[in-house]
Order: sequence, then structure tokens, then C-alpha cells
Amino acid sequence: MDVGTLVLLHSPFVRASTWGDLPTVLRERGQDVLVVDVDDDDHPPYAARYVARAALQISAADPRAPLALVGHSGAGPLLPQIGYAQRAAHRQVAAYVFLDSRLPRAEANRLDLMHDADDQFAHAVHDELARGGLAPVWTDEDLVGTGLDPAQRAAVIAAARPRGLAFFEEVLPHPGDWPDAPCGYLHTSLDYAKGARVAGLRGFDVASSSGGHFAALAEPAPLADALMDLVTRL
Repeated sequence: MDVGTLVLLHSPFVRASTWGDLPTVLRERGQDVLVVDVDDDDHPPYAARYVARAALQISAADPRAPLALVGHSGAGPLLPQIGYAQRAAHRQVAAYVFLDSRLPRAEANRLDLMHDADDQFAHAVHDELARGGLAPVWTDEDLVGTGLDPAQRAAVIAAARPRGLAFFEEVLPHPGDWPDAPCGYLHTSLDYAKGARVAGLRGFDVASSSGGHFAALAEPAPLADALMDLVTRL
């Protein structure tokens, strides 16, 4: 599929800086890239604020259509509504790509989606949030096994945006007529292998790449190759 612009949507749990050198590598390969940067979705309605800010930034950039919306991690479940906003603006969405992400479903909140993927982990996160804690909260030790070097681990920790229980319990918007374009799933860590399998059962085109959950930082060149190959196939 010919795509005009890849729109990179960072997870609400981190900042756009976690895309690392991936946008540059993609541009060097001749691809138009728009990096959305949302940092004011820190009070409810969280999802609506993220979607609205992303839509405003896309509109202001006036990217070359059609678009491929690429949602990393926590941005993935918001792709249906972001796509709906683009259709409302008469801007064509050619593809949706879920990058190491939970899969969206109607009437679900983020805890529900976590339960879909890993029931035990979801219960542990809920218990911590119910005690007044936040998630995700990473230390350097937590990230040692992710393939990131010390500077990259520090960058992830600095970019983290931990959230409380209300964020995780908010029901996420989901248009009734989605999907309206081909979908692909690209996983870069074993933690999302189940998501990739479920995506395949849903009929998504599935691919994998190395580098771990923050492959955009750790191995941007292989990730760029895998992403462009996947989008071309959709």
C-alpha cells in the first residue's frame, strides 16, 4: 500500500522522545513522517484529550495523505478514535499499525485490556493503583533487560508519565464502524507476543522486529525496515 505520511503516536505513558532516532531513519528512507507530541492529557477525560490534541497537531501539519497511523504501546487502543477524527476532517487513513500495543475493543478500559493480555499482571497493577500508587514506575534496574544502554534507559525514565487508577478505569472511545482500513501488528518484545497472536486471529497482518519494547530507541534501523515492510503489505 502506498502511504503518504506515517503518523507516529507515542504512548500516553511516555513522551514523544521515546521515538528516538526512528523518525530520522524513516525520513532517510524517503518516508514522510509526522511525530505527534501530546503532553497535556493529564486530567480527565484523558483519552479524549489525547485524541483531540493529536487531531489538532495532525491538522496543523497538513500531512500528505493517505495516512498510516502508528500507535506504540498505550497509544494503540486510541487508534480507532484518532482514525475517526481524521475521517471527520476528510483526511484518508490508509492503515492502522499497532506497535507492541494492547488491542482495542468496545466498552473497555485500560485495565480490561491488560486483563485480556495477562490476568495476573493486571491484578497486580490494579492492586497497586488501588493503594494510591502510579503506573508505570520504572527504575534503571527494571529496564536493564530491555536492550537499552544506560543513556537510553535514563531517557525512558525521564520520559515516563505515570498514571493513577482513574486513568486506567476510564472507558476508551471506540467507533462502531472500526476498522475502516487495513490493520497491522508489529511486535518487538515477548510481552506482546499474545497480542500479536490475537491480532493474527482478527485478520491483521502481523510482523516482528528486534529491539524490545523501546526498539525505536534501541534498534531504530531494523524497526524502520520492519515498519515500512509491514505498511507496504497492508
